[in-house]
Amino acid sequence: MPKLDVDALPVNRGSNYLPPYQSQVLARTWQAVAAAGGLTQFGANLVTLAAGSWSSQRHWHSHEDEMVVMLAGEAVLVEENGETLMKPGDIATFPAGVANGHHLQNRSALPCQFLAIGTDRIEIDECHYPDIDMHLDPAGFRRKSGPAT
Repeated sequence: MPKLDVDALPVNRGSNYLPPYQSQVLARTWQAVAAAGGLTQFGANLVTLAAGSWSSQRHWHSHEDEMVVMLAGEAVLVEENGETLMKPGDIATFPAGVANGHHLQNRSALPCQFLAIGTDRIEIDECHYPDIDMHLDPAGFRRKSGPAT
């Protein structure tokens, strides 16, 4: 059946970020809805941010398109050119290769929820983190300044 029972999907939490960059995202949860439906050409996660949490560190991808659809609550989109309040129904898009570091911050007292959609399984993608000493490439996370300690 194409309709997913979202309540039955596993809820993921945590982060693979290098320390100390994971602290802002630890209250983020997500459910892999595209994978649960058997989709293989793009990924989609139903993401919930608790009050005060972030979607990620500010980042951009070399080969992955991303799109965010705000579903409930509100969050602040932080990107290179400033900040924008995102409310239910708002959509933001981030084309691959455009050096516009971005993320969502829940600055409200209530949880917010959004659908994050992106190109899936791109083995050559690199993720750039302009504000912090972290980079993701096909080999995994590393410090831009040198080996992890």
